[in-house]
Order: sequence, then C-alpha cells, then structure tokens
Amino acid sequence: MALMAVFAVVFLYAFHRLTAVAARPVEVLPFQSGWMPQEHALSRFHVRWYLASIVFLAFDVEMLFMYPWAVIVIERGLSAVVEMFLFLGALLVAVVWAWREGAFRWA
Repeated sequence: MALMAVFAVVFLYAFHRLTAVAARPVEVLPFQSGWMPQEHALSRFHVRWYLASIVFLAFDVEMLFMYPWAVIVIERGLSAVVEMFLFLGALLVAVVWAWREGAFRWA
C-alpha cells in the first residue's frame, strides 16, 4: 500500500511538471494588477485601522443577525423584538466604547 502511495505521488508530480505552463512574472504579482509594488507586502498598518475593522465587523454581524430576525419576528412576537433590542443595545455599548477610544477619529 505504501508503495502504491509513493508511486501515485511521484506520478502526479511528474504529470504536473510535464503539463505545467510557465508563469509570466509580471502577471503573477500578488496585487495591483501586475504593477510593481511600491511598499513591502508585510508593511505595518496604524492601529486605528484595526479598530475601524472591528467596528465594521460589529455592524456587519449586526446585519447578519437582523435579516433572519426580520423573517421570524411575526412568528415570535414581542419576545423577538425584545431580544433584538438587547442585541442592538450590546452593539451600542461597543460603538460608544470605540468612540471613546478614538476609533472614529481619522486625523
């Protein structure tokens, strides 16, 4: 069985080497549509961008939970409305915290 596995791996590697198309270096650059990069790929971002992305994710998750809620609110009644406002209240606390931390200041 091990000999079969080794043979399969060798066969697939040889098949790949025979049929591979040579990549053109300008077209396989990682970003900017083939332009030469202006900065290093591992350059650091300011910490404010991380806070902004967390705030974006909070609002994105809010919308993710509000779509199914809108469908079942008629079935559940008042309890669904109360649960959604508790969820929105928790998100409001997160937004107030981000505001106090300066995540919305861009200057």
